[in-house]
Amino acid sequence: MLTGIILAGGDHRRMGGENRALLPLGGELLVHRQIREMGKICDEIIIVTNEPKPFLRAVDASVRIITDFISGKGPLGGMHAGLSLMVNETAWVVACDMPFLSAGAAEVMKRFKDDFGFDAVVPRIGGRLEMLHAIYGKNAADSIRLLLNTGDQRPEQLLHFLKWADMEEDQFEVHGIGPSFISTIKTRDDYERLLLAVRQADA
Repeated sequence: MLTGIILAGGDHRRMGGENRALLPLGGELLVHRQIREMGKICDEIIIVTNEPKPFLRAVDASVRIITDFISGKGPLGGMHAGLSLMVNETAWVVACDMPFLSAGAAEVMKRFKDDFGFDAVVPRIGGRLEMLHAIYGKNAADSIRLLLNTGDQRPEQLLHFLKWADMEEDQFEVHGIGPSFISTIKTRDDYERLLLAVRQADA
């Protein structure tokens, strides 16, 4: 069993304050697109946000909406809340600005985690670790609290507290999974380019 955790906090300054999870994309909101993909392999989906009201209107009651226990700590604060409150022992954690989530990639990482007993499995795409399309065990919540107590909020520092493994690009490619699942929308220009690409794909 797997929990999907969508981190939808932050101030979204680079989008003029507009929450990227609620952007329309291809006839649906980005968060709906993410929920649909997560629903392929997750029996529980959690959204962690500092502004619950828009999500209460946007998603149905099957999606749990929670807020941080430890506020102002960035993605790690959201991960801590989601991992602490989930019912399953393993989570697929993503950022709310990722339009091309891959249930296939998550499934491959979870299987790797289970087979070798890791606390976390993190993609390494183009030489870079992608902490927010990764698989984590519930026990990582305690490690996050320890890290935050040091004053460090960098997600990659969490790995010093965990037994973890990375998965390289070619390990996904053998399953027919390309690297686009790590793509993000950071700015208005990113969003406009994505809209154009979707329109062209639908034409």
